[in-house]
Formats: sequence, C-alpha cells, structure tokens
Amino acid sequence: MSRAGETSRPDQKAGSGLAAPGQVEPVADRFQAALRMDENKPDFPDLGSPVSPLRPCPANSSSSSSSSGSASGKVAPLPHSPSGPAARRPAAPDPERRSHYGELSGEISQHQSGSGPLIFSVGGGCGGSICTASSPNTNVLPTGNIYPSGKIGKTGMMPRTTPRSDVLGSGTGNYGHGSIMRGGMSGGGAARPSGGAGMGNSVDSTTRRATGRMDPQEVTRAGNEHYKRGQYGEALAFYDRAVAMCPENAPCRSNRAAALMGLGRLKEAVRECEEAVRLDPANGRAHHRLACLNLRLGLVEDARKHLLLTGQPPDPVELQKTQAVERHLVKCGDARKIGDWKSALREADAAIAAGADSSPPLIASRAEALLHLQHPDEADSVLSRSSEFKDSLPFSSATKIFGMLSSSYFYIVRAQVDMAMGRFDNAVTAAEKARKVDARNVEVTMVMSNVRSVARARAQGNELFKLGNFAEACAAYGEGLRYNTSNSVLLCNRAACRSKLGQWQKSVDDCSEALRIRPNYTKALLRRADSYAKLECWAECVRDYEVLRKELPRDTEVAEALFHAQVALKTCRGEDVSNLKFGGEVEEVTGVEQFRAAISFPGASVVYFMVASNPQCTEITPSVDALCNRYPSANFLRVDINRSPDVAKAENVKIVPTFKIYKNGTRVKEMICPSQQVLEYSVRHYGL
Repeated sequence: MSRAGETSRPDQKAGSGLAAPGQVEPVADRFQAALRMDENKPDFPDLGSPVSPLRPCPANSSSSSSSSGSASGKVAPLPHSPSGPAARRPAAPDPERRSHYGELSGEISQHQSGSGPLIFSVGGGCGGSICTASSPNTNVLPTGNIYPSGKIGKTGMMPRTTPRSDVLGSGTGNYGHGSIMRGGMSGGGAARPSGGAGMGNSVDSTTRRATGRMDPQEVTRAGNEHYKRGQYGEALAFYDRAVAMCPENAPCRSNRAAALMGLGRLKEAVRECEEAVRLDPANGRAHHRLACLNLRLGLVEDARKHLLLTGQPPDPVELQKTQAVERHLVKCGDARKIGDWKSALREADAAIAAGADSSPPLIASRAEALLHLQHPDEADSVLSRSSEFKDSLPFSSATKIFGMLSSSYFYIVRAQVDMAMGRFDNAVTAAEKARKVDARNVEVTMVMSNVRSVARARAQGNELFKLGNFAEACAAYGEGLRYNTSNSVLLCNRAACRSKLGQWQKSVDDCSEALRIRPNYTKALLRRADSYAKLECWAECVRDYEVLRKELPRDTEVAEALFHAQVALKTCRGEDVSNLKFGGEVEEVTGVEQFRAAISFPGASVVYFMVASNPQCTEITPSVDALCNRYPSANFLRVDINRSPDVAKAENVKIVPTFKIYKNGTRVKEMICPSQQVLEYSVRHYGL
C-alpha cells in the first residue's frame, strides 16, 4: 500500500504524489520500486526526489459526508480557526499500523456534528494529534481563503498574509478541502491566485524553510535536497534534526544511514540501519542498505541474509556481487594454505574490486601476501591506510576468515608487519590482542610465540651491543633470525656487529639481504657503503653513497663520505686529485683567463652560462646549486654572459641556459636548455 505523501514515480504525472483514500498499491510494486532505487538515496518522501513510497492514507469511516474527500496537499495542524486558536489534544494511537514521520503518513479523520467544532486527527511517527477548529453552526462554509483573523476572502483573491501566516487553500465548498498554505505556500510552492501550488527546487529556499520551523517534513526535505547534490555533511545535519524529532521513525534512521555512507562513516551507518530494521522489520530499503554495507565490510553471510529479508526476490546485482566476493574469498584461502602468495594477493584484490572495498580482513590479507612476497614497506602502507577506518568498523564476533576470527586475523597480520618494520613492541601488543580474541586458535598461538621470541632476541642483542659484546650480540640477533628469517632489522643489526668484528664481507652480505627485502632501508645502505669502504671496493661504495646523497641531501656526513670515496676511486684510476676540494659553492667566472684556468683543473668542470633575468635560468639555478652539493668532486662554474661577454664570445654562447662539461681542459659535453633530469644524468656520467 502506498503511504501518504508518496513521491510520484517517473510513470506518474506531476502532482500525483498522494494516493486517493482507500486506494491500494500492490505490495510487490512498492518493494520493487524501492529496490530499484540506489541504496544510498534517502527514504523520506520529497516532491520531485526519488524516495520510497509511503503508506496509504485510508479514509476514516467516521468522517461525515459533508467533510469527506482527499487532501490535495500536505496536512499540518491548523494554527488558527475562524473564531480563535485551535485547541489540541493527543490522538489515540492506531495499533494496526506504524506511522512514519518523515513519510508524514498523515491519517486524517474529520469529525463534524451539527454546530460542533471540526476535529482533524493527524497521525505521524512523532505521535498523532487532534486539532479542533471552531466552526459556525452551518455545515457549509463559503469557498475561498480563511485568514488568520477569521475573515473569509473572496474566491480567487490573493490572501494578504505575513511570511509566517498559515491559511487554508481555497476549497470546493466544504470545510477541510484544499491544503494548508504556510506563509502563502501550498505544498512547498508559491501560492497563486488560482489556488495552484508549485514545487520549489532551490536548496537555499528549502533550507530556509526547514531551519525556520520545527517541522520534520520540511527538515527532511532540506536534507534530501543537499543529499541529491552530494552534500552529505549538510544532509546529515538535517537528518540528525529529523531523528531528534522522531527517534522511533525507521525512515528517518535510514535517511541518516544514507548520509553516513556518503561520508564513509560505515559503522554508524550500520548502526542506523540496524535500528531502522528494529523499528520496522518489514522496511525493505533498510534491509537492502544494510546488505550493501555488510558486503562492503566483507560480511558475506550477513549481506546475503538481509538481501533475502527485503520482502521480494533479492536484488540480482547485489546478489551477484555477494557471490563474487564469496568466490574470491574461498580462492584466496586456498592459495594461502599452500603458500601461493601471488594468487592470494590476486584473489584478495579481486574480492575488494567485487564490492568488499572496506573490509579490514581482506585488506589484511593483501598486506600478508605482500609481506610474504618480500614487500614489507608496501604491506605496511596498505595496513596503515586500513587503520584509518579499522577501529570504526564493526567486527562480528562470529565472523571468521581463513579459520580465524576476523579481528584476530587482522591483529596477527598487524603484528607480523610491525615486526618486519622493526616495531617490536607494537608487534607484541598486536599479537597479544589476537590471542585475547581467539585464544584457542593454533595459528594465532604460533604467531604470538614467534613474535615474542623475535622481540626478546632483538632486545637481548641491543643490550649486548651497547656493552660492546659484539660477538654475543651477533649470536642473539642470529637467534631471532631463526624464528623470522626475513627480518631486515635483525639482519642489519647483525651486519653492524660483524662490521665491528672486522667481518666486512659478512656485513655486506647481511646488508644486501636486508636491502633485497627492503630496498629503501637507508640504515642498511649506510652500513653496506661503510663496509665497502673498509673493503676498498670504491666503485660500489660510491654507488651506495650517491643513492644516499639523493635520499639525504642535507646530510653533510654522507656528502663528505661520498667525496672521499670519489677521491679514492679517482686515485685508483690514476687520476690527479691534487686540486679536488670538498663541497663549496658555484664559482663565479668574470674573465677569460679565469675561465681557462678553472676548466684546466683535474677532474670534471661544469660551466653554467646564464643571464640572471632569464626565466629559464631562474628556474634551473636551484638545481645547479643542489648538484654542486650532491657531487662535491666536480668543479661548478657560473658565467653571466651579460657581465662577462668576452667569455661568452670565446665559447660562442648565444642562448641561455647553456651547460658545458670539461674534463682536464677538454670539452666533453654541451647542452642547451636541458631538463633537470638530463643535466643531472650528464653531471653524474661525466663528473666522476
């Protein structure tokens, strides 16, 4: 059955938002229409917005023939009567049906007896009320508008009302026909001389009407307007007000859930949907929305259950998504059992793409696969992003994944990633949480034991290293590696011990293994470069320090170490290094003789021809300064061709910026307006 205030569907004519009294709409049609709508759309009826159908407004058998008929607009308690303020008293609740404020089901009964007062009973989710309005002794009143003062205007005349006045629209002769017009508005549109009403489409006007009144219908309409425009925060503010007015109304709760979903606050959205279902177990839209939420959380069984509770055959699209997520989860679990981590990663990604995009266990599955594929940094990044919503999402105590409770699985993956990244204390804490949640699970118990053993070995090794007992510390770190062979932190720590013991090749080997697992592990790269220097492997040493120089451009110790390694490499090659200097600024050249002397120095000289006012020069100058610091063994020169035209003429430079690289007085490279990447490559290639 349709609800009073129902929004017209596309196949209805405009203005047919209300079903005629007693008219019955098939239940199947109502649910199919609701399910066809996007699950994120608000439930509250709003003229011109896609909302769920409302319950019918049945004719009251006690209504007299003189006051029968259907309301042509929204009905609200009358603020005035022809003879004075209306008296109000609560209406008796109807046990046979629920009313939905926000739907404004508005069961209207009119009682009139002789010269007695007219009584309007308005049902709603916030409770009904009976409005009495005094009436003259005659049963029939003239047509026209009833003014707040009690005067009756002529038919077709515009009522002279204030912006806040409430009048009754022109009827057909019987009191009760027409619509309540607030502030000259009928049904949300401007009052017209003919008594017609138009729909206001402006969000601002709707918002002003809502904020100016404590009317749940106006408040929710304003929320709907914001929601349709993707303004979920503003919509939520209005839906919050509607829920505060009508906390026991299921559609108001469901509307709030839709806005929360739009804001990504899924836990709160689930709670609101569950409350809506509790208030109205037959609310198909709330069940459908709850199914979509559970699917996003990876709770397949819960999603399927609510799809089957909508009262109609399940939405085929959502059912297909649910089946796809379930299928990929099974395949992911099978791959995990046999250690096929590439397949496990692929199936986890497929499940997330199929609809479970906010499932902490599935995201943890991705992180676990990446960790076993020797990508700990990426695993940590994936898990860190999931932590933004993990604590805000519900973990069902009965939901399992890969034989473990979902929350327990998340924590053991968190523990393993923390351990791989060297956060041993955090790893122990996460493992203990997993154990507390799922104490009987064998895999959880094993992971917790390993994490504790590794953390204990690392702590013992650190203490021994501080005491200078490098051999014992090396053995302690090795003990930890028995439990976690791919722990890059323990490998790097053992490399430090071996370097102290003069075992430089073993130190290089440990550092290389750590870097294979974590390519961006700066500490391991530093220790390997130092070990290469001890082994006098200068080419490898320079290579590592160049990488470090890019990663740590302000580290003077790295810059100095790179310089000394470069000098040592040049010495091994038999090159003259007597005039090499460490660091310094770009040297300004003002004359031809100075220029000739500068480029004759041993090693590489990079000459930068420029003009201070040139935009391209202004843009690339900071890069030249950075390269001067990054490659201290190269000699950097600057020539302003406006200040030193003789040098520019001797070198035939007419376009700036121009770069020339010399080695031992001979030009080996010339570049005109190069990119920063090309310039750096050339400096690195020719400057060493």
